[in-house]
Amino acid sequence: MGMRIGRPFFPLLVLVGAQGCALAPEPGRDVIASKALPNTRIPASWSTPAATGAVASGWLTQFDDPHLQALVADALKFNHDLREAAARVERAAAYIRIAGGELYPAVTAVDRRGDESGAGIDAVFLRAAWEIDVWGRIRYGVRGARDQHAATQEEYVFARSSLAALVVKSWFLVTEATLQKQLITDIVSSSSALVQFSEERARIGIGSDFDVSSARVTLETYRDSLQQVELSRQQAVRALELLVGRYPSAELEAAQSLPAVADNVPAGLPSELLERRPDIIAAQRRVDAAFNLVQEARAARLPSISISGTGSHLSSDLFVLQDRDDVEWSAGGTILAPLFRGGALQAQVKVRNAEQDAAISAYGDTVLNAFSEVEDALSSERAMQERELILTAAALEAERAVGFAQTRYRVGSGDLRAVQQQQLAYHSTRMSLLRVQSERRIQRVNLHLALGGGFAPG
Repeated sequence: MGMRIGRPFFPLLVLVGAQGCALAPEPGRDVIASKALPNTRIPASWSTPAATGAVASGWLTQFDDPHLQALVADALKFNHDLREAAARVERAAAYIRIAGGELYPAVTAVDRRGDESGAGIDAVFLRAAWEIDVWGRIRYGVRGARDQHAATQEEYVFARSSLAALVVKSWFLVTEATLQKQLITDIVSSSSALVQFSEERARIGIGSDFDVSSARVTLETYRDSLQQVELSRQQAVRALELLVGRYPSAELEAAQSLPAVADNVPAGLPSELLERRPDIIAAQRRVDAAFNLVQEARAARLPSISISGTGSHLSSDLFVLQDRDDVEWSAGGTILAPLFRGGALQAQVKVRNAEQDAAISAYGDTVLNAFSEVEDALSSERAMQERELILTAAALEAERAVGFAQTRYRVGSGDLRAVQQQQLAYHSTRMSLLRVQSERRIQRVNLHLALGGGFAPG
């Protein structure tokens, strides 16, 4: 066995130590925030009054509905959008392996045989090449790929939370539509009884045909409303069935009441939101990835240094090969300097800088939207809570007014129109109360999602 070295390559081996050169540190949250939010002062507390304390996870269990928890579990397992997000995470992980592959030597082999008669030369070639990452170009690429993967993972976490929140809110809408149908059914029943009473009064001569016709018109109007509510209920059920990956048959059973909710939930501090919300963390990692891509583009403008080695073995049944009946090795090095590329490398640096600026702007937009979502959810929930108290009292008074109007009509001291007006006011108040009760629970879910608390215990 012999070895042939084209040039002494000991200096190249010294350069291998340069592989450990430290990379420039990533900017960090504070630096990114100062660039992304130059005109924003993060307050010490929320503008809208909120309960103090750490944001808790496991908010789904607070609604104490096993059926709802099962629906969320189905959505996490079968929802197609979430499965697509999971595939993006796997793709980002594969990009890390692709980028990291350049850190290792590339080895290729060629096996060449003679002609079919067996004559000629048989040759086996083995070549290994390794670029020494002196300037960190490859390592910046690997670190950028890792940041992209981390961002994709955080986006997947946020997608899971968003899907869980959407299922819960859809469940509340289905429940609301079911309860609306029950209310309209009660209204139809009351209106039907009023028609019969009007007909009886007309039969015995103390009523009028006008009252009968008016009562019948009101009854048919409510029957039409019942059909509209039923259609809305079916559409809400189908939307929920699609979220959990089922066929939209509108056969899903709804709850018969809305769940109870606590008076308030701890909202933490605004500054903590930057460390907790997955979409904000993902935006930060996107900025880190863009920073590494800038450094990678800058390093690409510098000379690249690589070492290579080859081994060969030749044999022949036809020729006598002198000194070639054993393996021969050779090694060498290459320095490749990009002297002229028509400005492409400089332009690539500008492209990466622009992408970094865009990532910083996207981070700022994500943070401000997150703050706005929390403030909106806090103020909406507070307003819904107060409106629920007001409408509850109004519904009680409207129910009493209906009783008074019906009594006066039955004894002949009032007319049908007064009864109908009071009934309409009563049922309208009940519908508004139901809408507010449902919306309050929806805003509670929005608050949990905006705060970045996990829906599952842990």
